[in-house]
Amino acid sequence: MRFDFVKCHGSGNDFPLIDARGIALPAAEWAAVARALADRRGPVGGDGLLLFRDAGDGADFAMTMLNSDGSEAETCLNGLRCVARMGFEALGIDRATVQLKTSRATVARDAALAPDVYTIRETAGPADLDAAAWPLHGAGGRIVDAPVAPLGSDRHFTAVAMPNPHLVAFVDRIDEAELVAIGESCEAAPDWLPNRANVSFVELRDADADTQALFVRTFERGVGLTDSCGSAMAASAFAACLTGRLAYDAAITVFNKGGLVRAQVARDAMVSLSGNATWEWRGSVSVDTAQARAGDLTVAAHCDAEIAAWARLADAASR
Repeated sequence: MRFDFVKCHGSGNDFPLIDARGIALPAAEWAAVARALADRRGPVGGDGLLLFRDAGDGADFAMTMLNSDGSEAETCLNGLRCVARMGFEALGIDRATVQLKTSRATVARDAALAPDVYTIRETAGPADLDAAAWPLHGAGGRIVDAPVAPLGSDRHFTAVAMPNPHLVAFVDRIDEAELVAIGESCEAAPDWLPNRANVSFVELRDADADTQALFVRTFERGVGLTDSCGSAMAASAFAACLTGRLAYDAAITVFNKGGLVRAQVARDAMVSLSGNATWEWRGSVSVDTAQARAGDLTVAAHCDAEIAAWARLADAASR
């Protein structure tokens, strides 16, 4: 089967994005498409697959996010901005309510983070502290800045669903080897965590007199160590406010290896992120769903100006 798509990214979290309206495929075949297109060894590559879909019941459109292993995530906030951009352009609107797997989010065009950077503000939540509902067994129903006994780590974590599950630990310095080890133990879907979870290490950073800042590094469920995870940045900002490290209703800059977003956490546990939705290139590709393999890639156009605009911002953020 052949698919047209846009290769895009939000804060360095990159995806092929398909307008799936009118494409009738069973879930198992979409999972195979995700494994084929998100495979870094294949012709496209990405952190997962995004689908722009029709929605009913009051939502303007819907998003499906499939991880690189084919599993479906509850949401992906970096990906949501990209799907929102496709929806805005397809429907001729500049704000919307988006149906996600288990919740809804609102999205709107926002002032550009930097010249020529297409920027969207998204609001999701409320963040949920009921870890027993994930389920996470053996650590109590609410985990706030406390050890997770079954994990076997001395680190203190805050368990937040955004709405996908996150374990957030604040550290003086990020040790990637330790992060990967903890992430892989969760990725193995042990009996105490059967649906797995995302794991983030977070550093407090100095920004400027008016802005609080974090740096987030995430081992993402179904993906692995990633340069950026939008829901992890939202969960980390919420956890920072919940534990008194940062202030509610204040501007927060959240840095990651892919770039940055602007965040704000309300006292009702709703979290807003403002970030890019950047088109890199457009193309089409054939997918053998039986083998989960992609081939015969055709690139229709590169979006050089957008790529350069984001690169300037990301370079400045890294400094």
